Amino acid sequence: DAQKTMGVIALALFEAHKIDHFYIPAWVIVAAGLSIGAGTYVGGWRIMRTLGQRIFSLEPASGFAAQVSGGTVIYLATRFGYPVSTTHVVSGSVMGAGATKRLSAVRWGVAGNIVFAWLLTIPAAALVAAALYWPVQGVF
Repeated sequence: DAQKTMGVIALALFEAHKIDHFYIPAWVIVAAGLSIGAGTYVGGWRIMRTLGQRIFSLEPASGFAAQVSGGTVIYLATRFGYPVSTTHVVSGSVMGAGATKRLSAVRWGVAGNIVFAWLLTIPAAALVAAALYWPVQGVF
Protein backbone atom coordinates (compact mmCIF):
# COMPACT_ATOMS: atom_id res chain seq x y z
CA ASP A 1 0.00 0.00 0.00
CA ALA A 2 3.03 2.30 0.13
CA GLN A 3 2.66 3.01 -3.59
CA LYS A 4 -0.63 4.83 -3.01
CA THR A 5 0.90 6.93 -0.26
CA MET A 6 3.91 7.78 -2.41
CA GLY A 7 1.59 8.84 -5.23
CA VAL A 8 -0.44 11.09 -2.94
CA ILE A 9 2.71 12.71 -1.51
CA ALA A 10 4.15 13.23 -5.01
CA LEU A 11 0.85 14.73 -6.19
CA ALA A 12 0.80 17.10 -3.21
CA LEU A 13 4.39 18.15 -3.92
CA PHE A 14 3.58 18.72 -7.58
CA GLU A 15 0.42 20.70 -6.88
CA ALA A 16 2.27 22.81 -4.30
CA HIS A 17 4.95 23.52 -6.95
CA LYS A 18 7.64 21.88 -4.81
CA ILE A 19 8.68 19.73 -7.79
CA ASP A 20 8.79 20.89 -11.44
CA HIS A 21 7.29 17.78 -13.03
CA PHE A 22 5.40 14.83 -11.64
CA TYR A 23 7.72 12.15 -10.30
CA ILE A 24 8.27 10.43 -6.99
CA PRO A 25 11.37 11.84 -5.29
CA ALA A 26 13.85 9.38 -3.79
CA TRP A 27 13.25 10.71 -0.28
CA VAL A 28 9.53 9.89 -0.61
CA ILE A 29 10.35 6.32 -1.64
CA VAL A 30 12.79 5.92 1.26
CA ALA A 31 10.36 7.46 3.75
CA ALA A 32 7.51 5.22 2.57
CA GLY A 33 9.72 2.14 2.71
CA LEU A 34 10.94 2.97 6.20
CA SER A 35 7.39 3.69 7.36
CA ILE A 36 6.06 0.40 5.99
CA GLY A 37 9.03 -1.42 7.50
CA ALA A 38 8.51 0.23 10.89
CA GLY A 39 4.79 -0.50 10.81
CA THR A 40 5.43 -4.13 9.95
CA TYR A 41 8.05 -4.38 12.70
CA VAL A 42 5.78 -2.82 15.31
CA GLY A 43 2.40 -4.36 14.42
CA GLY A 44 2.94 -6.71 11.51
CA TRP A 45 3.41 -9.82 13.60
CA ARG A 46 -0.02 -9.36 15.20
CA ILE A 47 -1.62 -8.93 11.79
CA MET A 48 0.12 -12.00 10.37
CA ARG A 49 -0.88 -14.04 13.43
CA THR A 50 -4.50 -12.87 13.14
CA LEU A 51 -4.68 -13.72 9.43
CA GLY A 52 -2.73 -16.97 9.66
CA GLN A 53 -3.97 -18.39 12.96
CA ARG A 54 -6.76 -16.46 14.66
CA ILE A 55 -9.26 -16.32 11.77
CA PHE A 56 -8.40 -19.81 10.58
CA SER A 57 -5.35 -21.99 11.17
CA LEU A 58 -3.76 -21.94 7.75
CA GLU A 59 -2.10 -25.03 6.39
CA PRO A 60 0.08 -25.10 3.26
CA ALA A 61 -2.80 -25.88 0.86
CA SER A 62 -5.21 -23.33 2.34
CA GLY A 63 -2.45 -20.72 2.57
CA PHE A 64 -1.58 -21.30 -1.08
CA ALA A 65 -5.23 -21.05 -2.12
CA ALA A 66 -5.69 -17.84 -0.11
CA GLN A 67 -2.57 -16.22 -1.59
CA VAL A 68 -3.30 -17.22 -5.19
CA SER A 69 -6.92 -16.11 -4.98
CA GLY A 70 -5.93 -12.87 -3.26
CA GLY A 71 -3.27 -12.17 -5.87
CA THR A 72 -5.71 -12.90 -8.68
CA VAL A 73 -8.36 -10.57 -7.26
CA ILE A 74 -5.80 -7.80 -6.72
CA TYR A 75 -4.44 -8.25 -10.25
CA LEU A 76 -7.90 -8.16 -11.82
CA ALA A 77 -8.97 -5.17 -9.74
CA THR A 78 -5.83 -3.32 -10.77
CA ARG A 79 -6.29 -4.32 -14.40
CA PHE A 80 -9.82 -2.88 -14.46
CA GLY A 81 -8.95 0.17 -12.37
CA TYR A 82 -10.77 -0.71 -9.15
CA PRO A 83 -9.08 0.49 -5.97
CA VAL A 84 -8.95 -2.35 -3.46
CA SER A 85 -7.18 -2.88 -0.18
CA THR A 86 -4.70 -5.74 -0.27
CA THR A 87 -5.38 -6.37 3.42
CA HIS A 88 -9.12 -6.68 2.83
CA VAL A 89 -8.63 -8.99 -0.14
CA VAL A 90 -6.21 -11.29 1.67
CA SER A 91 -8.43 -11.36 4.77
CA GLY A 92 -11.39 -12.39 2.64
CA SER A 93 -9.28 -15.01 0.88
CA VAL A 94 -8.24 -16.52 4.22
CA MET A 95 -11.89 -16.64 5.33
CA GLY A 96 -12.87 -18.29 2.05
CA ALA A 97 -10.09 -20.85 2.29
CA GLY A 98 -11.11 -21.65 5.84
CA ALA A 99 -14.78 -21.96 4.95
CA THR A 100 -13.98 -24.67 2.40
CA LYS A 101 -12.79 -26.94 5.19
CA ARG A 102 -16.00 -26.31 7.16
CA LEU A 103 -17.82 -23.12 8.04
CA SER A 104 -17.16 -23.59 11.74
CA ALA A 105 -13.40 -23.73 11.08
CA VAL A 106 -13.45 -19.96 10.58
CA ARG A 107 -13.55 -17.97 13.79
CA TRP A 108 -16.37 -15.69 12.69
CA GLY A 109 -16.11 -13.57 15.84
CA VAL A 110 -12.57 -12.56 14.89
CA ALA A 111 -13.67 -12.07 11.28
CA GLY A 112 -16.57 -9.91 12.48
CA ASN A 113 -14.18 -7.71 14.46
CA ILE A 114 -12.11 -7.21 11.31
CA VAL A 115 -15.18 -6.32 9.25
CA PHE A 116 -16.31 -3.88 11.96
CA ALA A 117 -12.87 -2.22 11.85
CA TRP A 118 -13.16 -1.95 8.04
CA LEU A 119 -16.56 -0.27 8.34
CA LEU A 120 -15.25 2.09 11.01
CA THR A 121 -12.16 2.98 8.97
CA ILE A 122 -13.95 4.91 6.20
CA PRO A 123 -15.87 7.39 8.39
CA ALA A 124 -12.93 7.69 10.81
CA ALA A 125 -10.55 8.51 7.95
CA ALA A 126 -13.06 11.03 6.59
CA LEU A 127 -13.31 12.74 9.98
CA VAL A 128 -9.53 12.89 10.41
CA ALA A 129 -9.11 14.27 6.88
CA ALA A 130 -11.77 16.90 7.53
CA ALA A 131 -10.09 17.87 10.82
CA LEU A 132 -6.67 18.14 9.14
CA TYR A 133 -7.92 20.06 6.12
CA TRP A 134 -8.25 23.43 7.85
CA PRO A 135 -4.75 23.67 9.40
CA VAL A 136 -3.08 22.17 6.32
CA GLN A 137 -4.93 24.48 3.93
CA GLY A 138 -2.73 27.37 5.06
CA VAL A 139 0.43 25.47 4.15
CA PHE A 140 -0.60 24.94 0.54
